[in-house]
Amino acid sequence: MFVSSADSRYFPLLCEWLGSLRAFPETRDAPVGIIDAGLTPAQIEHLKPLVTSIRPGLWPLPELEKKAGGKQFLQACVSRPFIPDLFPGHETYVWMDADTWLQTPEAVDLLLRGAQRKGLAVVPQTDRAYGKAMRLGWLGPFPFRPRSFYYSNARKAFDGKTARALFPYPALNAGVFALAGNAPHWARWQILIKKALKKGKIFTAEQLTLGMLVYLEGFEAEFLPAWCNWLCEHAPLWDEDRHLFVEPYLPHHPLSVIHLCGLDDVRRDRAILSPFQTVQGKQVTRSYRYLDQKTIGCP
Repeated sequence: MFVSSADSRYFPLLCEWLGSLRAFPETRDAPVGIIDAGLTPAQIEHLKPLVTSIRPGLWPLPELEKKAGGKQFLQACVSRPFIPDLFPGHETYVWMDADTWLQTPEAVDLLLRGAQRKGLAVVPQTDRAYGKAMRLGWLGPFPFRPRSFYYSNARKAFDGKTARALFPYPALNAGVFALAGNAPHWARWQILIKKALKKGKIFTAEQLTLGMLVYLEGFEAEFLPAWCNWLCEHAPLWDEDRHLFVEPYLPHHPLSVIHLCGLDDVRRDRAILSPFQTVQGKQVTRSYRYLDQKTIGCP
């Protein structure tokens, strides 16, 4: 089963994600579950004939709704470890954020194979095109003020020891992953996220605890290449011959999953165009968004 989530603002992105999924024979008939994290009744009615199931998001701790301050969209984050409870009975769950879309089905095959092999398949936030994954300040010859996703969030949610243990590792991006329905990861992930949410940020809790699960607690994971979840804060190239976004460096492998993280304006406005260098040495202007609306009648 494929699973995603959105609130009313992300509804157009969710529709585009669903359209990209339905565009390929490999994923066209797959069951799809949607976690409602603030959709309007009209949006839910639009989705009902297009997906298998829609379930309301949850708050794993009773105090979280107040802590969230009306930001219901945060349920899309904290509901993730509870996917089998919301949509029971599936062999494998493939989570994809609403601000992703499928350019080729290649990543889906690897996600499913990885989950079958090790329980979890996920993409680290590291690639030769991504640059720095962590930062250190320096006091003369001595390092101080370490900064990384894991360090900052683990220190707040847990303690300095946990933060230091996680600091060297690249973040495992929780925006795209596959997890077998019977994997032991689920139960432990649920425990860890509840612990993290007592003191830490709601927004980062699921990604922090997914990393703890793998790096600190030894749960197995199949690490997939960056083109299985390309973070678009790092610009890809456009291949004019293949009409595809590709890696910036040779061999210019096609990007399978496009993830619009870091592109707030683009996520808000489908009409925004961006400049891209091409494999052929030119420059073109086009959208990062999935633009084929025909398959599902995107609004």
